[in-house]
Amino acid sequence: MAEVTAAALESAGRAVTFAVALAGVLALWLGLMKVAEEAGLVRLLARAFRPVLRRLFPSVPVDHPALGAIVMNVAANALGLGNAATPFGLEAMRRLEELNPHRGTASDAQAMLVAINTASVQIVPASVIALRAAAGSAAPAEILGPTLLASLCGVTAAALSARLLAPLFPPPARPADAPSADAPGGPA
Repeated sequence: MAEVTAAALESAGRAVTFAVALAGVLALWLGLMKVAEEAGLVRLLARAFRPVLRRLFPSVPVDHPALGAIVMNVAANALGLGNAATPFGLEAMRRLEELNPHRGTASDAQAMLVAINTASVQIVPASVIALRAAAGSAAPAEILGPTLLASLCGVTAAALSARLLAPLFPPPARPADAPSADAPGGPA
């Protein structure tokens, strides 16, 4: 019992040291990401992603606010700003639901957004770099290249899957006597 107690206390001490080191490194990276956001890097990335996202979301009109929210969501995710990306993703889904002719059932654009968010391209994987630094890695940022390649492969597979599987899951047919979502008195 004495050995188990000693091992538990030693592990707890190492866990606290690791957590403090991780918090420091995460604060540094999140601070750098916030500076990048304030400096306009998120908007620059948004401009760069816009042509690709137009092809991924052909049903979304160019001037619709949903596309802007999608662009900002993807750009924030790419910079590792998960907390900043979440409100943009929620706004994008709300806006995409406005365009959805079958409300309550995910549209192809909504499914694509979920697929892209799930795969999430990471240009700067701040959390992993922080974990590696806290664990004592000599070169915690050396994972940037492999992470970018892996996340690009993941988002490509997710987008292709969403696009190729969409025809297999058409929206449900609306009964002839059911009011449409857009009709007065129809579902909200």
